[in-house]
Amino acid sequence: MVDSNSHPSAERILILDFGGQYTHLIARNVRELGVYCEVYDWDAAYQKIADFAAQGIILSGGPDSVGAHHSPQPAAEIYALDLPVLGICYGMQSMAAALGGAVETAAMREYGRAQVRTCARNDLLGGKKKFTAWMSHGDRVTALPAQFSALAES
Repeated sequence: MVDSNSHPSAERILILDFGGQYTHLIARNVRELGVYCEVYDWDAAYQKIADFAAQGIILSGGPDSVGAHHSPQPAAEIYALDLPVLGICYGMQSMAAALGGAVETAAMREYGRAQVRTCARNDLLGGKKKFTAWMSHGDRVTALPAQFSALAES
């Protein structure tokens, strides 16, 4: 009998892929932390997502603009699963727009190396005050959804 607490798939993260160039790198990093991880396309059916029984969902980056007609959006029901959802790049912009925030085309694109500054102390970013990240954005979140708070900004 396998102890579910020590089984490698006991912790499960699902990544919804919006076509980002770093999606599989994110998955590899999650797996290197000893957490089972799978990557589904952004338009995976809600039931398939729910059946995966993840402890959290990551929405990847992607080349689209949230403001574009027919921009990709995950099944809206994922936000009612009572799971933490981490949006990265396009994923963050998509989530912000879907949950009542505002996303606009930026006056200046972010491309390449950027300095990210933390706005609040948090465990997710390991207590860092600033760090370097690679960016490729044409949109920006200009208003957070209700009950959200910013952890970092570039």
